[in-house]
Amino acid sequence: MSSAPPDSSTATPDYHRPRVLHVPAEKGVVKWMSGDVYETMATADSTNGALGFTVCWVPPGGGPIAHVHKSADESFYLISGSLEFLNGDQTFMANAGDFVFVPRGTRHRFRNLTDAQAHMVSFFTPGGGEALWLEGGDDPVPGAKPEFWPPERGLALGPLLVRKDIDMEILPEEADFNGLADEA
Repeated sequence: MSSAPPDSSTATPDYHRPRVLHVPAEKGVVKWMSGDVYETMATADSTNGALGFTVCWVPPGGGPIAHVHKSADESFYLISGSLEFLNGDQTFMANAGDFVFVPRGTRHRFRNLTDAQAHMVSFFTPGGGEALWLEGGDDPVPGAKPEFWPPERGLALGPLLVRKDIDMEILPEEADFNGLADEA
């Protein structure tokens, strides 16, 4: 008994179909987020939900308020500089070359306590969290520097936090409350 070879004219094997996402250097979407600069290279939409990938520059004093992601893990790799990370109710310093993995449901934040800008990459798995700065961040202004936001500007992001793709809750530290009170 013999069989005919598969008819290659009717279907192309899936592994021959081009599907790679390639974003050249400096071609991501750049947003300013309270002094930080985030260049998103891959979004949940562009990776079929798999991840969101962002290159971050964090100035001295920069970084987000303490928060938790309920349905995504977040990871960081420091390219240069140092950042203090909150891990639940404890802190540690991460330095250039360090990797930090934050499982979903963990209160965390990073803060630049140094006099030098920190540079890192951040990614969400699954993707979606990057929508916060893509939709809530500021567009860069040529010739200007990103500015730290007043508390009310950050609070205006509230409606974005509860969206299913972002699914984030603010869980401030005592220092965050003191900073808000000082600025109010």
